[in-house]
Amino acid sequence: MKILAIDPGTKCGWACNTDPMQYGTLNLATKREEGGGMRYVRLRKKLTELNVNLGGVDMVVYEEVRRHLGTDAAHVYGGITAVIQMWCEGYEIPYLSVPVGKIKKHATGKGNAPKSDVVDAVWLDHKLFNRPTEDEADAIALLDWAVASYGEVATYE
Repeated sequence: MKILAIDPGTKCGWACNTDPMQYGTLNLATKREEGGGMRYVRLRKKLTELNVNLGGVDMVVYEEVRRHLGTDAAHVYGGITAVIQMWCEGYEIPYLSVPVGKIKKHATGKGNAPKSDVVDAVWLDHKLFNRPTEDEADAIALLDWAVASYGEVATYE
């Protein structure tokens, strides 16, 4: 089962259990002359590109955030998750949101671990050449949880 894990945000971290694992960041920031809806148009396009480049995905998991730093962050998160859900429905790909605490506990042993601990855990556990960004680390930790939960073996390079 090929799983695409997404850390929703203006800089969406993503990871997929291909062989070797692939991961990165989707920059959804809007340009000065663009309307706010362009971040969602861009996300839909990038999800389609990822699906093609990864050879198709069987499931999408994304981080479920219940507490936001402000109203704008909550609105952006809601829009991003709506696009993820709509895109998955359109391609008939099952999707699942996973609470932040569950991901952190899986990665570090502590459900309230700081982001730096998640980055360290992912970087060390996977012996990654480059230190992942916080967004990439969150996506990789989520992917690890999903792979462990669904019994699939992921390989990393």
